[in-house]
Amino acid sequence: MIILSVESSCDETAVALVRDGREVLTDQVFSQADLHAVYGGVVPEIASRSHIEVIYQLADRALAVTGLSRADIDAVAVTYAPGLIGALLVGVNFAKSLAFGLGVPLIPVHHIRGHIAANYLAFPELEPPFLCLAISGGNTLIADVRDYTDIRVLGSTRDDAAGECFDKTARVLGLPYPGGKPLDDLSQSGDDTKYHMPLSHVEGNPLDMSFSGLKTAVINLVHGAEQRGEELDRASLAASFTKAVSDSLVPRTMEALRELGYDKLAVAGGVAANSRIRRDFTQAASKAGARLYIPPLKLCGDNAAMIGAQGYYEYMAGHTAGAELNAFATLEV
Repeated sequence: MIILSVESSCDETAVALVRDGREVLTDQVFSQADLHAVYGGVVPEIASRSHIEVIYQLADRALAVTGLSRADIDAVAVTYAPGLIGALLVGVNFAKSLAFGLGVPLIPVHHIRGHIAANYLAFPELEPPFLCLAISGGNTLIADVRDYTDIRVLGSTRDDAAGECFDKTARVLGLPYPGGKPLDDLSQSGDDTKYHMPLSHVEGNPLDMSFSGLKTAVINLVHGAEQRGEELDRASLAASFTKAVSDSLVPRTMEALRELGYDKLAVAGGVAANSRIRRDFTQAASKAGARLYIPPLKLCGDNAAMIGAQGYYEYMAGHTAGAELNAFATLEV
């Protein structure tokens, strides 16, 4: 089964062709990073307009590079939630029109489910049940993946997502947008014990997290140093901050793994590209005797291949939609 999949939830426009949920035939991605860099973050209106400008071209290119025709498409999958509502609507309306025109099923896919499914593309042997930590710019959650479409959230952030915290920290340190990789690179030469960073403790659920206090601590530290005319060790602050994020994520995730009794752990989402977090999870999983699955960097960020992967399993579960499909800025996984 060949699925044409569409992703437009934020500032990446992507169209992919995926066979049977596991094989990527092509994944065409257009990054808007240069468009938003001057503003230091994503401007929703600019993102939506850019999606409109390139999405048709990406679909045509996907068919051209694979040598497939429109008649070879068996279904169309699309991210319908969560994300920037205008950006999502571009993808949803394109996918609805394409599915209607081709007379094939339309498959709505939750963005976070797509991130989890990126591991199916990287690791064909991976099957549920397993535990997955999904960490991205807009979401941070620990999920019990009981089956391909049966996912239960065990813990999540109460406020900011880990990725948002990375973005704001990179900005206050004067790093270019997007800030994830520059912050990672900067932290490599820093002392991660030089600056004390707060760690959250959330009442009600030990697996829940909070990152707003950490973000505020970094901002106050930087502004305070500027006001006093003190020189800031930016590399050590980046390293200390990254360690604090990892120290919030890793112990909670490993505790959830122990509670479930699973021996398979997956990590997904854009923040999974961070080298410190990848290293800490590798060490923790090895110590626990668990198998760790983290996608290659190209599958950590937003892409359409992951939507096609999850779309296949949504289709097999009978989860399809019609012209009534709408987009949602927020939606439980």
